[in-house]
Amino acid sequence: MVQQITPETTDTIIYPESDGQPMADNTEQFTWIVKIKENLEILFANQADVFVAGDLFWYPVQGNPNIKQAPDTLVVFGRPKGKRGSYLQWEEDNIPPQVVFEILSPGNTLKEMTKKLQFYERYGVEEYYIYDPEKNDLNGLLRSGNSFEVIEEIDGWVSPRLKIRFQLTADTLEIFSESGQKFLTPVELDQLRQQERQRAEQEYQRAEQERQRAEQEYQRAETERQAKEAALQELAQQRDRYQELLAKLQAKNISTDTLS
Repeated sequence: MVQQITPETTDTIIYPESDGQPMADNTEQFTWIVKIKENLEILFANQADVFVAGDLFWYPVQGNPNIKQAPDTLVVFGRPKGKRGSYLQWEEDNIPPQVVFEILSPGNTLKEMTKKLQFYERYGVEEYYIYDPEKNDLNGLLRSGNSFEVIEEIDGWVSPRLKIRFQLTADTLEIFSESGQKFLTPVELDQLRQQERQRAEQEYQRAEQERQRAEQEYQRAETERQAKEAALQELAQQRDRYQELLAKLQAKNISTDTLS
């Protein structure tokens, strides 16, 4: 149960938003934290009631600022997006993060990770994923009642909440959205955007060339039509002049049969 205290005792309680420690111990860990957090932001960008954060202090118990964790990435369903200095659960309809990710670094100790596991288990996390990029080792835990159960077959596992699929290759972890879109780093996403822009520009240029060719064909056809129309008009004018001449000759009783 989440502990609560009376509002009168909360006025002077401070819930720190930082512990002064770096978010990551090395570039590899930082890359993975950003990759997972930002791709989840993209994945749920159109769902107003899904809050995603990275390295944000989560305080589950009102009145006790010592009970806290800052998951590398957390996802909360049922809470609006927006700026937060920390996640004060009692101000969030008492909804705990349902999904948490931790990215290991060589500095993480077994004691530290055990404490985190116990914390997440106690305070309501439904899915807990731990990835060690150095060893390319992924572990997952799924809530069953009041405790976690290990996900035995994590390779190919699909998160019940996030609907994302985890795929372990010989070298790394790959994550895919329900639609099959692969999680990419910001650099890879930018490269993809550039490629898409280049393809769009090439398609536009091809379309413009086709338009110009069609315009040229139209102009040629129009020129030919106008030339034919002019020739027909000339023939019509010649016929009219001939008819006029015949009429004049007939008026003077001149037979055209005698003309040579």
